[in-house]
This record gives sequence, structure tokens and C-alpha cells, in this order.
Amino acid sequence: MTASYSFSGSWLLPAPAERVHAVLLDLQHYPSWWPQVRAVAKIDDDRARVLCRSALPYTLDLTLTATRRDPDVLESDLTGDLIGEVRWRLVAETGGTRLLFEQEVEVASPLLSAASRLLRPVLVWNHDRMLAGGIEGLRSRVGQRA
Repeated sequence: MTASYSFSGSWLLPAPAERVHAVLLDLQHYPSWWPQVRAVAKIDDDRARVLCRSALPYTLDLTLTATRRDPDVLESDLTGDLIGEVRWRLVAETGGTRLLFEQEVEVASPLLSAASRLLRPVLVWNHDRMLAGGIEGLRSRVGQRA
């Protein structure tokens, strides 16, 4: 049986939606503001290989394929160690932009899938640490002048 995970979150960022969108769209520069994104290699205009490592000593190897780049929604399919999709929704609000995050994935590696049956709470915690690092970095990045 394949392990699956659903993650979501909501944050208010102190910047206009256009600025948040531009930073999120610029995948190649994620390692400069998101500490857990260790490397990004562009494959073509729609795909990139991304290496992520949070608190646990394991690096996820993912390929992201952009499927939607609208001003209010960014979506990508994931393949590699995880298979699924990730979505960022941007909603203009007083004081900035509400950023909504959704991710639905299955663990592709049989070894990781087996480990996730025993370590699920730890893996969820690890993902939460990764996302927290990303939001902190994004807040800092969108607050800087373009």
C-alpha cells in the first residue's frame, strides 16, 4: 500500500499579490530564500528538478512540472520521490496577500513508503518544518524591494 499525504496552510504576507506571485514563479531562485530547497535545476520552461531537505537527514529528489501559472493560482505536478500536485492560491486582502497552500502526494519509493507507515508523525513534522522555513523566507523576500 502506498503512503499518501495531504498538506495545507494559510498565511498573510505583507506584500501585494503580484509581488508574491513573481517570487513563487521564480523557482530557480528558491534556494536563495527557502533554506530547505537545496538545489533547483531547470529542465525546460515547464519542468525543474528540485532537491529538498528539511530537519531529517534525507533529501527528496523531485521533478516539478508547471501546470498552471495564473495570477491567482500556481500549480505543479510532482514526480520523483513523491508523486502528486502542489498548489499556491493568492488572494488579495487588506494588508497584503493571503497565501493558501495545498499539496496531495503519494510516496513513490517503496522504502520511503514502508518507512512512512512507522514514521508518519515524524514525516509530517518534517514537512511542517520545511514549510515554515519557506514561509519565513518568503515573508522576508516579498518584503524586499524589487
